[in-house]
Amino acid sequence: MKKTLQYFTPEYLEQCKKLTLKQRLEFLENYRKLAFAAQNSKRRSKLISLKVEPDLLELFRRKAELHGVPYQTQIKRLMREWAIK
Repeated sequence: MKKTLQYFTPEYLEQCKKLTLKQRLEFLENYRKLAFAAQNSKRRSKLISLKVEPDLLELFRRKAELHGVPYQTQIKRLMREWAIK
């Protein structure tokens, strides 16, 4: 079983120092739930419809390609990162 590993920027760590104990515990619980869901991803992904301007989508696809990442994988990665902050 793969373990989830989270990387934090120094700026983010500084921001976290300002959190209360309750906020820290809430973050850890939310992260645990998210990591558990990711590890048990035998659930099928849900197909959604999303309107995006064509030039933005093309730019996003090209940038993902430059980084060697499928663009939909990158979208999901960004959604996950944003959701756990």
